[in-house]
Amino acid sequence: MSQQSGDTPAGLGFALGAYILWGFLPLYMKLLSHIGPAEVVAHRIIWSVPIAALVLILLRRTGDLLVALRTPRMLAMGCVSAALITVNWGIYVWAITEGRALDAALGYYINPLFSVALGAIFLRERLTRSQVIAIALAGCGVAVLTIAAGAVPWAAIGLTVTWGFYALAKKQLPIGPNQGFLLEVLILLIPALAYVIWLMVSGGGQFLIGDMGTNWLLLGCGAVTAIPLLLYANGAKGLRLTTIAVLQYVAPTMIFLVAVFVFNEPFGQARMIAFPMIWAALVIYSVSMIRQMRAA
Repeated sequence: MSQQSGDTPAGLGFALGAYILWGFLPLYMKLLSHIGPAEVVAHRIIWSVPIAALVLILLRRTGDLLVALRTPRMLAMGCVSAALITVNWGIYVWAITEGRALDAALGYYINPLFSVALGAIFLRERLTRSQVIAIALAGCGVAVLTIAAGAVPWAAIGLTVTWGFYALAKKQLPIGPNQGFLLEVLILLIPALAYVIWLMVSGGGQFLIGDMGTNWLLLGCGAVTAIPLLLYANGAKGLRLTTIAVLQYVAPTMIFLVAVFVFNEPFGQARMIAFPMIWAALVIYSVSMIRQMRAA
């Protein structure tokens, strides 16, 4: 997307809505803690399909999707991005339900810096000195957590890596974000349906077997998955890149606050050192990026 000359109210509303919904998503996922992450992800896929399909039908953009389904190269690229987003969703659901929402927040805080590093490696984008400092500072923050815990924060790293490569793969996919999302969930639909049916037959699933509240929560997985993504896709069209860059910190900040003040996750000494280091890295990165865009 090229840089906009200004922000539109509609674009700001759509994008803010997306980030706020993502910020509240841990509260919803926590209600599904009694269900395995794989089953939750399967339902996120299944019930996203009708919502994403309805949006494309209303927008009259189904033609692009049909072209993608008939083009082996685009279909293969869709399979890659679909696999990455599935793993990302799985790690996210596991982190929230296992009391590691702070790791999820950390992963999405680091993600912009990881994306910059990916751009330098795969797209040969030049890094500024400020960006190098920001990436190094974030790396030091992760190192502090690793040394203190005696283990790498795999959930945070996993979310960062999968989302970073997912964004890179989406950038290469030559169709719009709405069409791309439907393509991904359609690719995943058959495996997701097969898994849910297998769980129901084997007696290990919760859908239509558990209580009505659980059934409705699983049905709602489609809405809480598809709606923010579609809002973001449409909001980004009406915003400057600098505005999007600042707004992307809304969701991890909300996840952080929910983790500390609602889920009561421990915020120990190591995190008191590491998180400010990463926040400082994000400030350095954001200021550098905004200056670059103004100069351009």
